Amino acid sequence: MQIITTEPLTADAFAPFGDLLEAAGAPDRIINRGLCGRYHDLARLDFGPEGRAGLSIFDATPRGLPYRLDMMERHPEGSQAFLPMHANPWLVVVAPDEGARPGTPRAFLAGPRQGVNLLRGTWHGVLTPLAAPGLFAVLDRIGPTANLEEHHFDAPFEIRDHRGD
Repeated sequence: MQIITTEPLTADAFAPFGDLLEAAGAPDRIINRGLCGRYHDLARLDFGPEGRAGLSIFDATPRGLPYRLDMMERHPEGSQAFLPMHANPWLVVVAPDEGARPGTPRAFLAGPRQGVNLLRGTWHGVLTPLAAPGLFAVLDRIGPTANLEEHHFDAPFEIRDHRGD
């Protein structure tokens, strides 16, 4: 079994796969008479020509590390943003496309106050909270065409925590 070690989720490391959604540093704008900081336009949302934005809430069962990765999926018709409704770490697994199948996966450990927007067509693992509750707001494409492709690996990967936990 191949071993993948998690890495911290940073904007630069994640850029090939999508956008880091994070309220860090000074906000871009101050609104509401100075009572609200706005972190403005953080995601490259894409819902395709026949799609529209849909906002859903997902309630995923927590998993633990090490984690067995045997399948990845992608959405060819639109982007998909995950915004945790909790302050717990969670796992984000992505992979480059290599001939219409996922290449070597990368595993990011998302921290509190971090969400992601996956670009259209990005191979990714399933939603993987590491503690309860597994609640996420998900902004993705709603439309009439198929928007899911799955790939099952012949041999699974094991994802381990880079912090040694």
